[in-house]
Amino acid sequence: MFPSLLTSSLFLLQGKNLIPGQHKESLWVNDATKDDEDIYTCICTWTHNHKVYNSSGSRRLFALDTRNFPNATIVSPSSKEQLADEGSSVKLNCTVYCGINAVRDCEATWFINGNPAKQMDGYNETTTLEVEDPSKRTFATATLTIQRASAKDFQHEFKCQGSGFYTVTSATLTLRQRESIIPLVISGTCVLLIAVFAAVLVKYFAIDLALLFRPYFPPGRCNKDMKMYDAYVVYQTQSLDKETEDKLSNFVTKTLPSVLEDKCGYRLFIQGRDDIPGEDRVELVESCIKQSRRLMVILTPGSGPEMMENPTSDQTSVIGFDWQVGLHHVLVQREMSVILIQLGEMGPRGYTRLPPGLQHLIRQSAPIRWSRGSRTASKWNSRFWKRVRYLMPARPARKRGLSAVI
Repeated sequence: MFPSLLTSSLFLLQGKNLIPGQHKESLWVNDATKDDEDIYTCICTWTHNHKVYNSSGSRRLFALDTRNFPNATIVSPSSKEQLADEGSSVKLNCTVYCGINAVRDCEATWFINGNPAKQMDGYNETTTLEVEDPSKRTFATATLTIQRASAKDFQHEFKCQGSGFYTVTSATLTLRQRESIIPLVISGTCVLLIAVFAAVLVKYFAIDLALLFRPYFPPGRCNKDMKMYDAYVVYQTQSLDKETEDKLSNFVTKTLPSVLEDKCGYRLFIQGRDDIPGEDRVELVESCIKQSRRLMVILTPGSGPEMMENPTSDQTSVIGFDWQVGLHHVLVQREMSVILIQLGEMGPRGYTRLPPGLQHLIRQSAPIRWSRGSRTASKWNSRFWKRVRYLMPARPARKRGLSAVI
């Protein structure tokens, strides 16, 4: 607004351009923007004593941006603790939001135990001012750098203080020493070693553990089947040399019953011991195998010269009727499980002389080897007999009269 003068004429200029239609003493610029920023000049022409005089006055117009000054807000730190390692460099950020276009009235700074951090040795504070575009939101950030964190720093109180146009706010922060990962690694390693050791023990002593806790388990389905025998024993009876025949006879008639029957309470059906002379062998084999829970197959080493001279007839000579019926119940009807026991080495031909069905069972479960020369082999708690007992039924069959089988 220009002072009122008695003039014969008045002109207004915006920059060097005449503003048309403007001859009043006042100029109003409504809703001023950046485009309206300029130098405005008022020129007055007047006459005094018949002499013309000119006078002028200029003003520069600035269009200020919209400003907003809410209460200052601490953006960072957002928590009251920060983890740090002793002896390492630490950076703490104090970020304050001051409003919109609040460049002149926005400040952030750090205090340590009430003292300005920039005045203390061992600490370095840098400040920055950021205005987001296009929102014009204004942030002030003070970054406090601790060159080498000491034990005292973990006892200090760090205060982030922010100043806005109207308010001053603050937030406190303390350093907490980060726990070392070494104890965790040691603990994890110990747990892993213990787990591996336990797994090895369980794997090695799995049979022992199963036999130990077997009496405490509830009776299974097999204990309610009312079968007469726990195992039907089949073995080769033809074309054996003298040494193999004696070894087989001693194992089947003495060693096997003395451990499984006398010490463990199982009932075995052994051909030649439990059959009745003159009875129909076919009917007896079929009946006794049906009354048995397991088929125990005794594998013997390669036989004498007769077998070697005519290898194509081995399956008919070696495998008897009880073998065929037993393997049928195991492989086809799947009514019983098989226990394979091997006496000595099988010779150069290995298991190839056996029928395909028996070879299939051997591939599924390797035979348990009987080592007669071992000192502990005859003991019922030896490794061999534990494996045999593990494959036997959990509980022996109930004793019944012989007439129940015949």
